[in-house]
Amino acid sequence: MKKIILFSLMIGLQFSFKPKPITWLALGDSITYLNDHQNETGNRITKGYMTMVTEKLENIQYINKGYNGWTATKIATDIEKLGIQKADIYSVFLGTNDWWGAKPLGTIDDYKNNTGTKTVNGSFRIIVDKLRSLNDQATIVLITPMQRVDFVYINDAKNNAWGSYKEKGGQQLENFANAIVEIGKYEHIKVVDLFHEEGMGLAQLVKFKRLKNPVDGSYKNFKYPDFIGIPFNPNTDEYPYPMKSINVTYDGLHPSDKGYKKIAASLINIFRKLN
Repeated sequence: MKKIILFSLMIGLQFSFKPKPITWLALGDSITYLNDHQNETGNRITKGYMTMVTEKLENIQYINKGYNGWTATKIATDIEKLGIQKADIYSVFLGTNDWWGAKPLGTIDDYKNNTGTKTVNGSFRIIVDKLRSLNDQATIVLITPMQRVDFVYINDAKNNAWGSYKEKGGQQLENFANAIVEIGKYEHIKVVDLFHEEGMGLAQLVKFKRLKNPVDGSYKNFKYPDFIGIPFNPNTDEYPYPMKSINVTYDGLHPSDKGYKKIAASLINIFRKLN
């Protein structure tokens, strides 16, 4: 009889300490979208940051609301059309496409005064307000854009862009990252600052970029920053990021498994405290 009672108590304790189910909605751009579309990376990734998080924290289920190429201003404009639902956790991982698209960043006053989608700061206010309207008790986590070197899309080399080592539209990508950090401080929201994360700097994003040597036309592996300014012709040149070049990213912009692991680790540290 004592054994039966002891067994029942053990079972009861097991269920009482089981973490409660948590729903996590991840809002973002292609870095989020690709979590469930590895085939669009040339299968250069095996899993994204959401999958990695939920493998470690099994009581969390994710909803992927990532949109290829989208900006914070685009998401804010279409926020009521996206089917964003009530969740326990929201993460917002945006900004790199706003920078490349030369969207006006604005200032923290645009956020505070809710000035609308004319600026990225104003757009973030719309996004945060929407998430809070769905669940005012939810945890919101903002994720800054990563640094980036020269991006070349693996499925179409004509789709390429220079890295954050120089301005676009008179703005630095770091300004966008700092703005998100500032919003987080103002709202007392957790921020994962990937832009300033150790091991994710410009020199670590790829091991090299393979380009034609301007001197003799032979292919050569150029490390950062030596490849800056060396021409790349998408019509005639080999894809500049072979498998051996992959480090934190696989194409200069999008995270590799290694990069996603770094992102996941930061989120796990935050989410684990919610259980």
